[in-house]
Amino acid sequence: MSSILQMFAVTGVTLRSIGQRLGSSAVAIVGIAGVVVVFTGVLSIAEGFQTAMSERGDPLRVLVLRSGANTEMTSGLGGEEARIIVDAPGIARSDDGPVASPELFVIVGHPLKRSGTDANVPLRGISPAALRVRPEVRIVEGRMFQSGTNEIVVGRAAARQFDGLYVGRTVRWGESSWQVVGIFDAGGSVAESELWCDARVLQPAYRRGNSYQSVLARLESPDAFQTLKDALTSDPRLQVSVMRERDYYAEQSRVMQTIIRTIGIGIAVLMGLGAIFGAVNTMYSAVSSRTREIATLRALGFGRLPVVVSVLVEALLLSIVGGAIGGGLAWAAFDGYQTATMNWQSFSQVAFSFEVTPSLLVRGLVYAMLMGLVGGLLPAIRAARLPVVSALRQL
Repeated sequence: MSSILQMFAVTGVTLRSIGQRLGSSAVAIVGIAGVVVVFTGVLSIAEGFQTAMSERGDPLRVLVLRSGANTEMTSGLGGEEARIIVDAPGIARSDDGPVASPELFVIVGHPLKRSGTDANVPLRGISPAALRVRPEVRIVEGRMFQSGTNEIVVGRAAARQFDGLYVGRTVRWGESSWQVVGIFDAGGSVAESELWCDARVLQPAYRRGNSYQSVLARLESPDAFQTLKDALTSDPRLQVSVMRERDYYAEQSRVMQTIIRTIGIGIAVLMGLGAIFGAVNTMYSAVSSRTREIATLRALGFGRLPVVVSVLVEALLLSIVGGAIGGGLAWAAFDGYQTATMNWQSFSQVAFSFEVTPSLLVRGLVYAMLMGLVGGLLPAIRAARLPVVSALRQL
C-alpha cells in the first residue's frame, strides 16, 4: 500500500473517531475561536480607521499646504497665496471658476454623546467651490449653510458621535454662536467627522485675518498632478508642498494604525500561546485515547508518516472550525460598530466604523490554522513514536 493511500486511510479513521472526543475537541475549538475574535476585533479598528482616513479619498483631489507642514493645523497660507494656488495650471475649471477651495481648520471643544466628556471636534471653514471639489458630498437632512452667516452643517458621523449636533440646535464656541442647519453625508470618509461653515465667517471669529491653512483642489485629469506640483513648487512667490488627498490622510492615519495593530497583534500572540497549549493538551488526549488503535495500524504495516499526518489533519480541522466560529462572531459583534478616536497628528476626533473585512477574516483563519498545526505537532510526533509492542500489550 502506498504512503498516500495509507495517509487517506489513517486520516479517515481519525476523523471518524472525533465524535468520541467531543469534550476535549470543544475546548480546543473554543480557545482558538476566542483568539480569533480578539485578533479580528482589534484589527477591525485599524481597518475602519484606515478606510475613513484614506481609502475613500478621491484620487483627483490634491491638498496644498505650506512647505514643511505635515498637517493642516501647522500650515498657513495668506489670502494672496491662496489666490495664486487656485489659479494654477492643472486645476479643473467649471463655469463658476476654478474647482478649488481655500480652507481653514480649527479645533472646538464639544462633548461626546456616550461619555459626555469634551472632545476635540474639527470645524472647517470652506469656500464656495468646496462642494464642487467634493462631488460625493450631499445634504441628507436640512440644508446647506448660507454664505456670510454663522451657520454650520455637520457630518453624519459627527452627528452620531457628538452630543446635540442636530438641525435647529445653536451651539457656542469662543465668542460666536453657530446654528446647525444641515447634516451631510460624505461616503464614509473622514470629512463626515467634521463641521463645516463659511471660511469668511470663521476667519474673524478666530482672528485669522485674510489667511487659510490649506487649499483643496480637483485636478482636471489624473495626469495633471505633476503639472500642478511643478507650477506651484517652482513659483518664487510660494513656499508650498503639494500632495494627493489620499496620500495625506494615509500619512495622517499611520501612527494610529501602528498603535492599534501593535496592541492587537501583541494580545493575539499572548492569547494564541494559551490556545496552542489547549490544542496540545487536546491532541495529546486524542493520541492517548487512540494508543491501541495506532499500534494496531502500525503492526499492520502502516508507516509513521500517515500517523503524523492524521493527527495534524485533526488538529487543523479543529482549528479551522474554531477560526470560522471566531471570525463569524467577530463579524457579528464588531462590523459596522461606530466609534470615535483621536487622530494624534491633528489632535482632533475622527468618527469611524469598525470594518471586519474579508482579508481580515482570512488572516484570522490562517492564524487559527497556524495555532492548530503548532499545537498538533508534538502530539503527532509522539503518536508516530509509540512503541508498537508496548502499545499492543494494552489490548
